[in-house]
Amino acid sequence: MPVNTQAVGKAYEPTVYAVGREKVKEYARAVGETNPLHLDVDAARAAGYADVVAPPMFAVVYSAPSVGPPIFDPEIELNFAMMVHGGQEFLWGPLVVAGDEVTTTTNVKDISERDGRGYYVFESVSTNQRDEQVCRGTWTNIVRGV
Repeated sequence: MPVNTQAVGKAYEPTVYAVGREKVKEYARAVGETNPLHLDVDAARAAGYADVVAPPMFAVVYSAPSVGPPIFDPEIELNFAMMVHGGQEFLWGPLVVAGDEVTTTTNVKDISERDGRGYYVFESVSTNQRDEQVCRGTWTNIVRGV
């Protein structure tokens, strides 16, 4: 069955994530981060930040909830049971710190088919409460057997 490309360009309702100090520290410890900027409020403040700094890949924590709705949107017809992760790319802006409120909007960037596989590409744009773009993500999912 060929992929349905009609949803390309569709945007989804934004999600909002309040970045908490303990969540940043838990994430940093979980990924083996030892930089005190991610773990120690005093060290982060001494370096000029308002609070602990989120490690770059914390972007997945605040942006992934926005990518879920398009993956499960019936209009896209993505067969989740046959989906594999194809890749992620991030372009970061200003650092995210505890206390930030990050709003993420996701859209369908591309849907294509080749070699019997469907390629579903979503783009997320995350901004902080100052309307600064803190991260732009490209999420590629591959569906086998289309």
